[in-house]
Amino acid sequence: MKLAYFDCFSGISGDMTLGALVDAGVSLDHLREQLRGLDVPGWEISSEKVWKNGMSSTYVKVKAEDQSKHRSLSAILEILHRSKLSPRIREQAAAIFRKLGEAEATVHDVPIEKIHFHEVGAVDAIVDIVGACIGFEALGIEQFACSPLNVGGGTAKMAHGVLPVPAPATAKLLQGKPTYSNGVQKELVTPTGAAIVAALCTSFGPQPPMSVSAIGYGAGTADLEGQPNVVRIMIGEATEKTVAGFDEEISVIEV
Repeated sequence: MKLAYFDCFSGISGDMTLGALVDAGVSLDHLREQLRGLDVPGWEISSEKVWKNGMSSTYVKVKAEDQSKHRSLSAILEILHRSKLSPRIREQAAAIFRKLGEAEATVHDVPIEKIHFHEVGAVDAIVDIVGACIGFEALGIEQFACSPLNVGGGTAKMAHGVLPVPAPATAKLLQGKPTYSNGVQKELVTPTGAAIVAALCTSFGPQPPMSVSAIGYGAGTADLEGQPNVVRIMIGEATEKTVAGFDEEISVIEV
């Protein structure tokens, strides 16, 4: 069974995840081809090798024409339902967006049907999440695990104003999961990144026993003092002991 281990020593975001997958071997042309199956026009995707505190990594940039549109959860799920993507990609992406919607609904104390995503409803965030799911399928990843997450600290400016780090939705998504801060005054885990690991990972903690075959480093936009702003994804075959330790409960996700 192929396993992906998210090493979030410097946090995680949607674009960092996508960058790590490209760094691990996912073709940018394959991403573009698959993303055209979404009924979401007006985007471009590119990648470049960058250095973050001496560490070589890949930065993926999604350029979108319209960043102003706010979409409801139901609208995003409808986009996924109408897409030409594989059922597995649709299911994973839907699970991530549902996690986000549930967290936002709890934070704002409103029914999930009334949630409209701001940053996450924009085209670039949709491409980040769906692109990550395309990458997971391309690499044949079946199970996901995650390290304790370095969330950062301080405050960050968001659609609802200046909020503490981690942002309320991020904190809700990571509730019950191992998190810490090493004192960096920056938002290191975004709601998108938190939703990806919350929706997909069945294990949180040290790296489980696995035979690593590929490693990807995905870069964030900021340059941090004293540490590389990257997420590392380690991909390989899980040992029999690791597979036995995963929760075998299967949930059906309707899209």
